[in-house]
Amino acid sequence: MEKIVKPLLEWFETHQRELPWRKDRQPYPIWVSEIMLQQTRIEAVKKYYTRFMEELPDIESLSQVSEDRLLKLWEGLGYYSRAKNLKKSAQMIMEEYGGEFPQTYKDILRLSGIGEYTAGAIASVCFNEKVTAVDGNVLRVVARLLGSRENVLLPQTKEKFKKKLQEILPEQSGKFNEALMELGETVCLPNGSPVCRECPLAEYCVSYREGLMGEIPVRIKNIKRKKEEKTVLILWCKGKFAIEKRMTKGLLSGMYQFPNMEGYFTEEELKAKLQPLRILFLGKAKHIFSHIEWYMQGYFLEVGEPSEKYLWATPQELTEKYALPTAFQPFWKKCHSQPEIFIK
Repeated sequence: MEKIVKPLLEWFETHQRELPWRKDRQPYPIWVSEIMLQQTRIEAVKKYYTRFMEELPDIESLSQVSEDRLLKLWEGLGYYSRAKNLKKSAQMIMEEYGGEFPQTYKDILRLSGIGEYTAGAIASVCFNEKVTAVDGNVLRVVARLLGSRENVLLPQTKEKFKKKLQEILPEQSGKFNEALMELGETVCLPNGSPVCRECPLAEYCVSYREGLMGEIPVRIKNIKRKKEEKTVLILWCKGKFAIEKRMTKGLLSGMYQFPNMEGYFTEEELKAKLQPLRILFLGKAKHIFSHIEWYMQGYFLEVGEPSEKYLWATPQELTEKYALPTAFQPFWKKCHSQPEIFIK
């Protein structure tokens, strides 16, 4: 493993991508980007990152932004608790660190929504602390280098790999960690499709030598998700749509949603229950969360009078002001693609 350090750093010097958060290695941009990159690929993050940073360019502005605006800026990225933890941490930094981002791994780890990987990435890249930063990309690279068939989803495997990396961590710890991540994102790709001929570490890689790239890393999941059926209602009245705010705790907390009911309802049942002027079936959609799967069917319903139990918003307000979870977007897009449904 110690042989990989020099060729990896040399490769990174000439092959690293130009990314907006890499311009000056400041902690705030790195922090925001790392949180956005959890569960999301780099190419998808770029446009959200740019929009977010233009409106919230520093820790102070993040600490003061309203929750509704924060969630709107995060709309489309999913896992909205990440955004809430960003604001919570920004407030903590303002209160406990005088607005200056903490500079040690131990202090960074205290912030909400930051785990060992993110703390290690920020501490090493921004402050050159000699700590590892092991994410899924790094686990894949190390597993292939070692030819390890251990399940990389197990905590003990991660700890074993972290220890091996800590032993060879150079003084340029930040660049080394970034280089490993970059290699995993651009060369040592997942799903059996690495570009081994372009890899600076090919001669040291057991998986490449033995042709095991398609078998390693080993990822054995044991996830049982709860399945829920829902009927989503796109209620329309005099040019406005009905939305409601979800509870302050739990799944998608604090976000706005279209009214919905547990279970599947037929058109006849909805007519009897809501007495709409018109009703149209919008089709079905599925959305998978980490622990729940939603199986949804949607209806467009024009109603005669706006119910006071809902907030009524114009299409422009839904686009610019209120954050709608990705789960409901298929039905909203279906309405946009069929403007004729708004014509009696």
